[in-house]
Amino acid sequence: MLTGKKITVVLSILFILSFTLASMAAEYVPGTPLKAGFIYVGPVGDLGWSHAHDEARRICEDTFPWLETVYVESVPEGNEGLYIDKLIQEEKCDVVFTTSFGFMDGTVMAAQRHPEKILAHCSGFKRTPNLMTYMADFYQIYYLNGLMAGALTKTNKTAYVGAFPIPEVKRHMDAFTIGVKETNPEAEVHVRWIYEWFSPTAAKEAAEALIAEGCDVFAFTEDSPTVVQVAAEKGYPSFGHYSPMYDFSPDYVVSGQIAHWEAIYLDFLAKVYAGVYKAHNLADLDYWWLLKEKAVEIGAKPGMLINPLFEDDLKAKKVNDPVLGEINVYDLVMKRLEQMSDPSMVFDPFNGPVYDREGKLRVPEGSRMSVYELTTMEWAAQGIVGPWE
Repeated sequence: MLTGKKITVVLSILFILSFTLASMAAEYVPGTPLKAGFIYVGPVGDLGWSHAHDEARRICEDTFPWLETVYVESVPEGNEGLYIDKLIQEEKCDVVFTTSFGFMDGTVMAAQRHPEKILAHCSGFKRTPNLMTYMADFYQIYYLNGLMAGALTKTNKTAYVGAFPIPEVKRHMDAFTIGVKETNPEAEVHVRWIYEWFSPTAAKEAAEALIAEGCDVFAFTEDSPTVVQVAAEKGYPSFGHYSPMYDFSPDYVVSGQIAHWEAIYLDFLAKVYAGVYKAHNLADLDYWWLLKEKAVEIGAKPGMLINPLFEDDLKAKKVNDPVLGEINVYDLVMKRLEQMSDPSMVFDPFNGPVYDREGKLRVPEGSRMSVYELTTMEWAAQGIVGPWE
């Protein structure tokens, strides 16, 4: 006869078995309707990072008749696990995308809890059999923006308002700075951190502080057009971030970065639907897509690579390049864009030699940084002024 204790043990075993069988049964069957969930760190109306991801989500849903999508916005970093569970258990999602670097560890743990589901984390570097990583990265475009910023500054002080001091933002700041120094060796990049992804108030305060320091050209990582607007009030040029920001300051937005996350999402979801990617073969899958994959675009707005109001100033500034010889900055931007868009990527902003601001050689001559080195970058390039943590 079974005692109460034994009955409890048997019931526990049966529960675990039934849960395991249910999980196994829930694995996505290729060629059947697919449901994908997206978790955003900011509001979809932020006009920056989360807005760009949501634009791509809607493009995917409009493109694939077999795809249904849902999303959750303004999820604080650290709370992503709860929302992943809800999307899988309550919304019955087959695939979940988490779209912030700070969601990385929570996504890894959720992937382990739901081994039958497919997860994807944006901007991170940790993977499991059912968790891939992806990034449409802007470091090449920040470099191109930096070339222009160095040519346009009159005070030799350019500015960068940063969200969080994480490798992604540091990589972009470093690339921007390398571009600035290439066209103006005397220029500096002054940094202010706001420790928020979306905070118009903090972004405004940081931009105003940088203006007080004498900065007159602005770049940033914050998901609103605030920096663009504050700079325009003083008549200073700026570069948009993640989404087109030309309309917020047509006379002062020089160029910027525009994301095409749909390039990655369309490719990945189509391959999940076709059965190429499953919940057991993603450990080595990392989409690291750049200009050559058309996952990103340089421009003040789509189709406007450089605001025509600044073309003459960029053409008037000339530099001497070891390979290209004397060349104006406008033509240099176009040449570098051509080189980095080529499948062979004959040029990269982090081609050595590259030194940090302490004078340490970080990239030897003849070398180029690996994807892992780029995604884990912590050092500050020569020319950066201000706190780094």
